[in-house]
Amino acid sequence: MVSSTVMIGADPVASEQDGFEAFYRANADRIYRALAVTLRRDDLAADAVAEAMSRAYARWPTVSRLDNPAGWVFRVALNWATSWWRKVRRERPPADDSAHPHLWPPEITVARDALAKLPEPQRAVITCRVLLDLSTADTAAALRISEGTVKSRLARGLAVLRHELNSED
Repeated sequence: MVSSTVMIGADPVASEQDGFEAFYRANADRIYRALAVTLRRDDLAADAVAEAMSRAYARWPTVSRLDNPAGWVFRVALNWATSWWRKVRRERPPADDSAHPHLWPPEITVARDALAKLPEPQRAVITCRVLLDLSTADTAAALRISEGTVKSRLARGLAVLRHELNSED
């Protein structure tokens, strides 16, 4: 005789939604801040996170099983923003950056400006390693580069930041 156990109130769809909601609450702001630093545009970072999170939600059964779902969301958001920039550059000239207010506290303006001087690949690595606290392997996977490239971009980027921040004194 085969017996089946029915769990009252156990809805697999509801538990997946709860899992995504917990993931979203734990990671959305972190990913947003990391993208705002990487992209240097708060508005674009917010749009990119919203798009990436909606894609993660649509694929949550698969994304939730990844080793690093937050890294996946960061990469998707960065790819989306890069595609957006390419499209905008083709369609219209660059807008005045002063038209986009930044939400940075005044005390970190110097650090933000120093980070903004770095090339985007170095900024992305520093953002993943420092702000998102990803490992070298997770950063490499998220950015689709080798671990050696992560290490060299991190070392070079941090050296430039140290120089910039020390020369401000």
